[in-house]
Amino acid sequence: MLDVVNLKTHFPIKRGVLRHVAGYVKAVDGVSLQVRERQTVGLVGESGCGKSTVGRTLLRLIMAEARISGQVMFDGESVFDANRRTMKRFRRQMQIIFQDPVSSLNPRMTVGRIISEPLQIHRLAKGHELDAKVEELLESVGLQGSHADRYPHEFSGGQRQRIGIARALALQPRFIVCDEPVSALDVSIQSQILNLLRDLQKERQLSYLFIAHNLAVIEHFCDEIAVMYLGKIVEYAERVDLYRNPRHPYTRALLSAAPHPETLRGRKRIILPGEVPSPANPPPGCSFHIRCPLTRQLAEHAKEEQTVELTIAGKETRIMKRCVEECPSLSGVESDRGHTVACHFHQDQAAPTQY
Repeated sequence: MLDVVNLKTHFPIKRGVLRHVAGYVKAVDGVSLQVRERQTVGLVGESGCGKSTVGRTLLRLIMAEARISGQVMFDGESVFDANRRTMKRFRRQMQIIFQDPVSSLNPRMTVGRIISEPLQIHRLAKGHELDAKVEELLESVGLQGSHADRYPHEFSGGQRQRIGIARALALQPRFIVCDEPVSALDVSIQSQILNLLRDLQKERQLSYLFIAHNLAVIEHFCDEIAVMYLGKIVEYAERVDLYRNPRHPYTRALLSAAPHPETLRGRKRIILPGEVPSPANPPPGCSFHIRCPLTRQLAEHAKEEQTVELTIAGKETRIMKRCVEECPSLSGVESDRGHTVACHFHQDQAAPTQY
């Protein structure tokens, strides 16, 4: 259904009185992924790695001055090359559920007006038919038809997110970007929203790009998972393969940080040194080499000509030279079909422990 190839979104950095462009923030820097019919693909990573920007770029919701390149194909048609008429047709097929259920709803509009607005714009219903459609949508997400006359501030956070879901379903889309739809909700409400999204997917044959930073939610909800770091996908695999056999050092660190009460005893956490580099000035080669524990371990036993000494966080550190000079591309893992990882030395590390 959706095919994304080498997607890049760079935001200009403007300085001076004349606001000249002094550089670019590389929020998304070469992302490729696919979403099939009735499939959920998870996009996970630390805050600021570019997950939400990927979702918004796919739907052409990014401001015009951003420098965007790559290819996004929906049902074989280019989204970026679509004219206004074609894009309006795409809007009926592709929708988004925003992260913040408060700011995503207009406080001056009733719930009924919020949900009916896309139906009116696309001229799909009017009059009594429009009111009946709004009532049906509210009931499909667990609310009452009488709620249509209320305003967003009269609802709880979970109810507001249900309203956002109803709005996304109004045009009967086939593909929905779920931009961290449960991160702002209580844990008990999170499970309700996830179960609702799962039921709607089965009922309406939906496909999701599910963006989150909660690994437990991703494991429960997604079929395939893409791990992002600093604007790039560093590992891509089916859910079971990723959690059973994580190959990228960053993925292993993420999984080791997620709390699992059943395996907490005797479990060793991987603590990454330093901070995430700025996307305005990413490091050369592998963007993870500054924090990577694997390249440090390998450098201890490698020949001197294969390593380089850098000052990282005020400390002299020896790492593998190849990690600094070459940017790794996604390559397949021999033991797992469809499992790809962007790491020069992922085959040289020990077998993963239980995460």
